[in-house]
Amino acid sequence: MPIYEYKCEKCGKEFEELVFGEQEGVKCPACGSERTGRLMSRCRHKSAGGAGLGQASGGSSGGGCAGCSGGSCSTCH
Repeated sequence: MPIYEYKCEKCGKEFEELVFGEQEGVKCPACGSERTGRLMSRCRHKSAGGAGLGQASGGSSGGGCAGCSGGSCSTCH
């Protein structure tokens, strides 16, 4: 049972959902809309050297900078 990431087309909320089989009509937890789309998941691979793909060695363990901790804002390197 995989966990997929979705984005609501109505309110813009991004959320994760545990999906059972070929489940359709995933509802947004914020507004209840079924107009949701599955997002391409970002994944990381940790190598034997300790640095993950897309992550410079010596980076923080949180995956982002101190400003956002999400790794996707304009200040993250």
